[in-house]
Amino acid sequence: MTETRDIRDRVGVLVGVDGSEPSKSALRWAVRYAKAIGETVHAVIAWERPTIFGLEVPVGVDVDFAADALTVLTNTVDATLGPNPEVKIRTSVFEGHPALVLVREARGADILAVGNRGRSTVFAITLGSVSLHCVSHAPCPVVVARKAQE
Repeated sequence: MTETRDIRDRVGVLVGVDGSEPSKSALRWAVRYAKAIGETVHAVIAWERPTIFGLEVPVGVDVDFAADALTVLTNTVDATLGPNPEVKIRTSVFEGHPALVLVREARGADILAVGNRGRSTVFAITLGSVSLHCVSHAPCPVVVARKAQE
């Protein structure tokens, strides 16, 4: 899904979702914040075609990356927030590198929430490459959420 909007359009609370536990924490935080300020949450997922050393990996013709990403986004939002979220939730799927998509979509946002690590984790790293890029380049404040402690 591609959305076009004027840079002056309000985004509200933007949150990056990838299905990971830290992104679920970011989503829960975003909902609490949006409820407090009376805003909408815009949950975003980004996808890229798989590559190895810069070359596209051949995949079957029936692979629909956008549909798969939408499934991850929808399932994550539903499982995390339940059937009746406390605020209005918008969802969008974009093709592109997640860090670049989130920074682009953060134009006009009050705040951007991301998880500290995504699905590709290196255990010794506290801050993932996407969250680090967002903290460094987003045009709005960024909140980095960690996996909820049990």
